[in-house]
Formats: sequence, structure tokens, C-alpha cells
Amino acid sequence: MSIIYFILVLGVTVMIHEFGHFIFAKRAGIYIYEFSIGMGPRLFKFKRKNDETEYSIRILPIGGYVAMAGEDLENDKNNKIPKDKMMQSKTWIQRALTISAGVLFNFLLAIILLIIIGLISGVPQNKPYIEKIEEEYPIYNTNIKKGDLITKINGKKVSSSDILILELQVNNGKTIEIEVEHKDKTKETVKIKPILTERKGKTSYQYGFSLDQTKKHGILEAIKYGFTKTFSLLRQMVLIISYLCIGKLSLTNLAGPVGIFNIVDEAARQGFLNILYLIAYLCINVGLINIIPLPAFDGGRLLFLIIEKIKGSPVDPRIENKIHTVGFVLLMILMLFITYNDILRILK
Repeated sequence: MSIIYFILVLGVTVMIHEFGHFIFAKRAGIYIYEFSIGMGPRLFKFKRKNDETEYSIRILPIGGYVAMAGEDLENDKNNKIPKDKMMQSKTWIQRALTISAGVLFNFLLAIILLIIIGLISGVPQNKPYIEKIEEEYPIYNTNIKKGDLITKINGKKVSSSDILILELQVNNGKTIEIEVEHKDKTKETVKIKPILTERKGKTSYQYGFSLDQTKKHGILEAIKYGFTKTFSLLRQMVLIISYLCIGKLSLTNLAGPVGIFNIVDEAARQGFLNILYLIAYLCINVGLINIIPLPAFDGGRLLFLIIEKIKGSPVDPRIENKIHTVGFVLLMILMLFITYNDILRILK
């Protein structure tokens, strides 16, 4: 079942992204050679009547692609693709929408899934209100009480539980300064020292407090949750990327396919709603990563479009494709490094 869930999670995340590219490319009249879910050797393929596109499923559910005319000029020449079917022949806005549609579809699916989760299980409190203080921790001897709202950590504003959890994780066991807003609206800053604790065979630093998990119910609350939770997770991921850039987080903290399999396995044990949440989380992750303006990502392709708009003429497709190829190779090297670390974590 874990393998089935793993294929489901990655398959849905990839498929919705590629489907976004596919739909907008078709609407723009771009010739599409192949719509593929998965990478590596092909398991099976088929074609629809009066449709040039070949639809295929490949053995590795770790990616996918929409092969469009204009990405491989030699292939276009050999197949004698009409110029009006090439990506480069379309208007600037058509190309921009085709490139960014994958990201938009990822975000849209995440919002829909989070709305569904909110409708089924209720909408959890996302503001970091304190629910419980544990007596055996130093925090118990401070003025922090149940119902206080955490507003800052080490001088940084905390707007949601997602940001709070991230800041605690990257703190690496150091004493932290927490600013709280009491029920009477007064604010106070206190220092808290964590304690290294072993729970369920795993050691981690604990601060001795838990957050309010009160849930609200209703359609409007679920819709609001879909949007607010998506933006909250987006902000958390932006912070993660910035912490990776400045060295506050290491690349060893990232998870590749092997690490994701373990995460899926853990989520599956907690119920199907956790699988839906994981898909939503990965969709937001994939969407954000793809919009970064680096070669081989959708953001890199958009960057070339912006350069074209500024200079008034397109970048040579051969040069652009070579840059994206180099970016793809570097991305695969990074994936191998991350996968290697995933395996090391399993063997420990």
C-alpha cells in the first residue's frame, strides 16, 4: 500500500503540473509530441483519434513532461512541423501562460485539496496560540500561560503555526526569545531553553508547550482555509529556500524520492486525509520550486521570455535550449546527492 500511495502522491502532483502545460499549449495551437507521466523506460502509450500527441506512462513516477514543438529544433525539422505550430510562433502572452500554467495548476489543486480536508475534518487554528504548558520544562516557570499568542521568535515576526514550527526546527536546540501577547493584549518577551527529549525512538529538542488545535467547521471556513493555508505554506517554503541559501539549513535536510517514500509511508499510517494533505503540500512545493528563475525550471523559461520582452527580440532558441540542458544535468546531480542522503538516513 505504501508503494501504491507513493505512486499516487507523486503521480498526481506531476500529472496536474504537466496537465496545466498541456491544456494551455493545446489552446495556443502548439504541436505536442508527447504527454508523459513518469520518467525512464515507457510502460505503455496510446494516441487519441485525430490527435498528434502520444500519451505515455513511464516507469519512474518522479517526474513527467510535455514535449512541445520548438524545444528540440532538430526534431522539429525532421518531423516537418509547420512554423505556426511551433512554440516560438505564438504570442508572448500565449507562451507565458503555457509555461506558467503548470505552477498555477499545482497551486489550484493544493487549494482544492485543502478545502476538501477542511470540509471533512474541520479547519484547525493556524495562529500560534498556546494550549498547554508542561511542568517539567523551563517554560513552566515563566509568565507564559494557556491562551497566549506567540508573535515573535528571536525578534522575527511569527504570523502562523507553520512559521513557528519552522523557526523552532532551525533553531537547533539553542535558547530562544519568544514574544507573546497575553489575553489582556499586553506583550512580554521571555527566554526559553529547550530540552533534548526521546519520543518514540527519536530524539529532538522540545520546548514544553503545545499549540491550540481547536477546529472550526463550515463551508466558508473550509474555503478560507484552502487559501490561507496555501499562502502560509508558501511563505514557510520561501523561508526554507532563503535559509538554504544563507546556510541556516543544510542540503541534507532536503528529501528526494526515497525520502518522500518514507514520508508517504508515515502519512499513510495516519489516514487517507494525511495523504491528501501531503499531495497539497507537495503541489505547493513543486509549484514554488518551478517558478524559481533558474535554467530547466519554468521560472527559467519565463525569465527568457522577460528578457525577450525587454530587448525586443527573442533569445536564440539553440542557446536557450543548451542553457536549460545544462540546468537539467545540474538538477539531476543535485537529485542524486539528495537521494544519497535519503539512503544514509534510512541506514542510520
